[in-house]
Amino acid sequence: MRIANLTHGSLFMLGAYLGVTVMRQWPNLWLAALAAGIAVALFGGLLERLILRQLGGNVLGQVLVTLGVSFIIADACLITWGGDPIPIPTPPALQMPVRIAGFIFPAYRLAVVVIAVVVALALYLLMERTRLGAMIRAGVDDPDMASAVGIPVSRLFSTVFCLGAALAGAGGVIGGPIMSAYPGLDADMLPLALIVVILGGVGSLLGAFVGAFITGFVYTFGVALLPDLAYVILFLPMILVIAFRPRGLFGKFAA
Repeated sequence: MRIANLTHGSLFMLGAYLGVTVMRQWPNLWLAALAAGIAVALFGGLLERLILRQLGGNVLGQVLVTLGVSFIIADACLITWGGDPIPIPTPPALQMPVRIAGFIFPAYRLAVVVIAVVVALALYLLMERTRLGAMIRAGVDDPDMASAVGIPVSRLFSTVFCLGAALAGAGGVIGGPIMSAYPGLDADMLPLALIVVILGGVGSLLGAFVGAFITGFVYTFGVALLPDLAYVILFLPMILVIAFRPRGLFGKFAA
C-alpha cells in the first residue's frame, strides 16, 4: 500500500495482551487469536480511515504518526495489564516434542511454521489469483485510473489495512506461548519486521516470506552461536542486500 507504518510491533503486542484477556475467560489459544485479530483489525481500520488516509503520499508524516500511535498503544498496554510478563499457555495437544528423522523438535514451534506457510500461501493466492487481488494491485499501481473504472480503491485500502492489522494481532497471540506478553514486545518485534520488509523488498509477498525465513534462521543461529554479535548478525544480511539490491531481493517499489 506504500504506507510507512511503524505500528505493527505495537499491534502485535496489543494482540498478545488481548489474547491473554480472552484466554482468562475461554482458555483456547485459537479462539483468542481469532478474537484478538478481529479486535486489532477494527482498531487498524479506524487508524487508516481517520489518520493515515489524510497523510497519503506524506511518508514523513506517516512515520511520525504511526510511531506516536505505537507509543500510545505501549503506554495503554502498560497501564491496563501492568509491567510484569504474562505467559500464554501452549495448547495441550502441542506441548510434547515430536521426533523427525532422529531429531527432536518442539511441536508448537513446528505448528507456528506450518501456520506461517499456510497464511503466506493464502495471501499469495488472494493477491495473484483472485479478482479482489487484481483490484488491490491496480489500486496500488494507479489509484486514479482504478477509481475511474469503478474500483472502490478507498474501501479496498481499508480492507487491506484491516487484514494486515488482523494478522499482526493474531500473530501476537500465536507467538505468545513462545515469547509471552510483556512491555517492550513491540520494540523487539518492530526491528525484525522492518528488516524482513527491507530484505525481501517493499511490495512483494514472496520477498516478505523469504526475508522472514532468512531473518529467522540467521538471528536464531546467530544468537545461539555468537550471542555477543547478535545484532551484527541480524543487520548484516540487510546491509549486504541494500548495497547490491537497493529495492531488496524481490522489491517492486523503491523504499
